[in-house]
Amino acid sequence: MNFDYVIVGGGSAGCVLANRLSADARIRVLLIEAGEDTPDGRVPDSILDSRSGIASRDPRFIWSKLRVTTEATSPNAAERSRMVRYEQARVMGGGSAINGQLANRGSKADYDAWAAAGAEGWTWDSVLPYFRKLERDLDFEGPMHGNSGPIPVRRVFPENWGVHAKAVGQAMDEAGLKYIADQNESYEDGYFPLAITNAYERRVSAAMGYLGPMVRARPNLEIWAETRVRELTFEDTRCTGVVVEAKDGGTRSVQAGEVILSCGALHSPALLLRAGIGPGAHLRAMGIDVRAHRAGVGKGLMDHPSVSLAGYLKKKARGIPHSRRHILIGARFSSGVEGSPEGDLGLTVSSKSGWHAIGTRIASMTVWVNRTSSEGGTVKLASPDWREHPQVDFNLLSNNMDLQRLMSGYRKLAEINALAPIRDVMSNFFAASFSDKIRKVSEVNLKNLILTNVGAQFLDGPSALRDFMFRTFITENPDLTEILSSDEKLEAYIRRQAVGVWHASCSCRMGAETDPMAVVTNRAAVIGIEGLRVIDASIFPTIPGGNTNLPTIMAAERLCDMLLEERAA
Repeated sequence: MNFDYVIVGGGSAGCVLANRLSADARIRVLLIEAGEDTPDGRVPDSILDSRSGIASRDPRFIWSKLRVTTEATSPNAAERSRMVRYEQARVMGGGSAINGQLANRGSKADYDAWAAAGAEGWTWDSVLPYFRKLERDLDFEGPMHGNSGPIPVRRVFPENWGVHAKAVGQAMDEAGLKYIADQNESYEDGYFPLAITNAYERRVSAAMGYLGPMVRARPNLEIWAETRVRELTFEDTRCTGVVVEAKDGGTRSVQAGEVILSCGALHSPALLLRAGIGPGAHLRAMGIDVRAHRAGVGKGLMDHPSVSLAGYLKKKARGIPHSRRHILIGARFSSGVEGSPEGDLGLTVSSKSGWHAIGTRIASMTVWVNRTSSEGGTVKLASPDWREHPQVDFNLLSNNMDLQRLMSGYRKLAEINALAPIRDVMSNFFAASFSDKIRKVSEVNLKNLILTNVGAQFLDGPSALRDFMFRTFITENPDLTEILSSDEKLEAYIRRQAVGVWHASCSCRMGAETDPMAVVTNRAAVIGIEGLRVIDASIFPTIPGGNTNLPTIMAAERLCDMLLEERAA
């Protein structure tokens, strides 16, 4: 079979590419996705749900065996090798189908930094039109917003917040943070109603926005779900297609004018490495012939390191009227750490922590380094076998500045939660972590329903019993007061518990062809290889200061225009 474009990966970028490229009836496009399809009328309720955090725990929609390391700068070798789950989507729509639905662009400075890093032409002024193109903002108009794109963007404003969220807003005011109605209008310190990719209390994933019935009906577009790419095929240094394996185990070869990898920042570099494109020494160690030595493949992996603080939510503050959304408020603030830019810390507020009875009794805040300096993450092959996940080491705190900033941010969380408005609705605060036991109880099943209903009754008992329940069944960490008692103890907690926020990026960076660490050109073409591109969050030169879904869609929109311009030339 022959196609003009074969797109490997039906995530946020892949859905955009399939739509925009197939809009020209002369162009034959194939979209391949390893996970389930989600056509109109068959989108699972857990994906549609306005309350995020359910689909991302469902093994149907993630690479459930994927494990990573997050913090490798500890002198303790045992801690260095600690493997944790890292939920990466395996479903049509990719991360946009299971994420928190947050519609954050990042700042002007983020994209000007891309251009300065060698991604010629990728300035804020050049990407803003594509942020506008992708969105249908339901709240705001003007030069910063689009109103006719496939992805709806809205906010839940303070008048519709629940008791807990309103108390947090009052505490933010007392802490001196400015209220900002539109977080994407200006990038400054303050708190705001979070922009979300959601309409009528339903998630809108990239698959829902870009692959509607009319697009799917195009005769020049084919979509193969539950299909995995075993290998890329080549003639010398030209990529000619892919070999795929379907759900039934059958294989077939597909020829392509161009192959576009859109598998995300963990699996796109793995495909390149197995094709012999990457650091020569690593490829030879894996027994793979070097097709193109590109030292940057799998290097520079980034995410936003984060830590959380949680507490018991009093009965009067439970429940959110008119919405199943539980993450309503975000904030940006500055760490004050020497050398850090303003707005280098981000914060989200959850008015409940789970779908079950215990989750409705626990609220939390998460702080992360919005503009991280740690670029020491790596993606390597654990095996040349295409069925094996890559070896992923995030090295989240490889730059000590990020550790210092998280320490500053965590103290800020403690200060905010000590204020009267929050103390009126919460108690029994503790240092939270997203451990494997929390992941297990987050899965929707009858066993967890029964267990959490019983556990919730104990949480509603005396304060001392709540503390015992938290220490014994929920948190792995020392007492919050002890953690905050010294810099040494706070550092130890953060080194142990800092995790990413599922914003994996930058592992196949875009840059100048003369840059030995660049993997793709500013038009996403793999350097040294013909007929092969990478278009997903892996090509970001640096991670934006915010959630990565909208930047990924933006980049795919812009690169589609470039591809179509090249065909027309």
